[in-house]
Amino acid sequence: MQEKNDNCLIDFRNTRLVLEHITNKWSILILTVLCTEPCRFNELRRRLDGITHKALADALKRLERNGLIHRQVLATHPVSVEYTITPLAQSLQQPFVALANWAQEFGPALAIAQAEYDSAHAESHSEDKSGIE
Repeated sequence: MQEKNDNCLIDFRNTRLVLEHITNKWSILILTVLCTEPCRFNELRRRLDGITHKALADALKRLERNGLIHRQVLATHPVSVEYTITPLAQSLQQPFVALANWAQEFGPALAIAQAEYDSAHAESHSEDKSGIE
């Protein structure tokens, strides 16, 4: 198993295109929401604070094209559409849950590191400016 993982890291060209399809910000968030339950378009948009109508529509089309979600037109008035994850996308549920758990656990550490970096670079940037004047 370790050799297979090492080969993925060594020959990243084979996995790059696949990863590009599933690791952009909106795809991960959409699939994470759909892992818990099917959703209609507007419900997804409400749950994904900050996503535009166009960005959501484009991401959903990409995910459908890649076989990760299923789009079902519902016979309602007015017509609505519900999105569900496919079995292929269900295989991503465990890594996405692990990533979400990691983000919750280590998000504060990232915020501290960012603040320390910004503070250190703001000081060096102001020192650079003072040397120019």
